[in-house]
Amino acid sequence: MEGSTKYEKQEVAGKSIVVTGGTTGIGRATAILLAAEGADVIIVGLDEQHLNDALEDINKTAKGQVHGLLADLATEEGIKAVFEKVDSTFDRLDIFVNNAALPYGSVTEGNYNEWQRVINTNLLAYLACTAEAVNRMEPNKEGHIVNIGSMSADVREETSSVYVAAKSGIQGFSESLRKEINPKGIKLSLIEPGAVDTDMQAESTEQKKENVENLEMMTADDIAYAVLYCITQPKRCDVAELKVRPHLQLI
Repeated sequence: MEGSTKYEKQEVAGKSIVVTGGTTGIGRATAILLAAEGADVIIVGLDEQHLNDALEDINKTAKGQVHGLLADLATEEGIKAVFEKVDSTFDRLDIFVNNAALPYGSVTEGNYNEWQRVINTNLLAYLACTAEAVNRMEPNKEGHIVNIGSMSADVREETSSVYVAAKSGIQGFSESLRKEINPKGIKLSLIEPGAVDTDMQAESTEQKKENVENLEMMTADDIAYAVLYCITQPKRCDVAELKVRPHLQLI
């Protein structure tokens, strides 16, 4: 409009992007969308078949280069492998999407080793990957971290205490770190979805499809477009926190 501030949308084409948990669900949908928009993308996964399938899907519509990596983000070695891949593939790192996660229920179930693996993957990996990403973005005085959290950080379901602990940690971590890295020119967006039709949900495929049709569940594509929205806003505008819910998930 005449006299208004120009809306200077940032382009994704040509950006160097990493998506953890990029072989299934939200991560896979996000990688497909960003590569189709012209980004160069590295996806990180844990299962070789899932990785191969995802690369095949992404390359069907990709306009940018697509790379895959098998790495266990529950380990220090896995984190190191991710950034060795980043440094050998990209001249710079523009966007890092922390998405890898494992489902889990209550702390009254399982054992220490299981809890440790979930917390390492769902929370510590976010911290470690973000630290490495920020180190690479800071010299350029720009970059964007996107953390995929969960409604569980607010709803705090009684049967999901381990998962809730991790997602609540991501929420607090994101709110705190944004204040630290914004002056360095680096953005941080926290996206907290409600129920999404992915492998993380225990229901059958048929039940999840019905939930989507009944507006009680979203698709992975819905969250991929939320990621795209966050990273394409003008430099003056940060989407610091985005809560995305199915229309009839009344929580």
